[in-house]
Amino acid sequence: MALVSIESALRKILNTLKKASVGSGLEVLSYKRNRGIIILKESQETFSLKERGYLNQEITCTSKQIQRQLRSIMKREFPRSRKVRIYVLKDAAEAGIQRKKL
Repeated sequence: MALVSIESALRKILNTLKKASVGSGLEVLSYKRNRGIIILKESQETFSLKERGYLNQEITCTSKQIQRQLRSIMKREFPRSRKVRIYVLKDAAEAGIQRKKL
């Protein structure tokens, strides 16, 4: 995917994760690609969130908690961003690939 506005990003992320298969996920990066969130679907009900940027942490949450967790992480990681980059990951090996920085 290309650049997505920050207002519609959360809804687009949640819709994509509902359709994703187990083991796949998303990578959400800032415009400059220097901060981001990696979301992997571990099972039908659990997700793994890896935050890198201001904080480097890993969180495991359920499908009921993911919207609240993502909203708080996105406010912390992308405080002044208007657009974010969303990449679809087919498996966990694609997560964290060094992408071109601006």
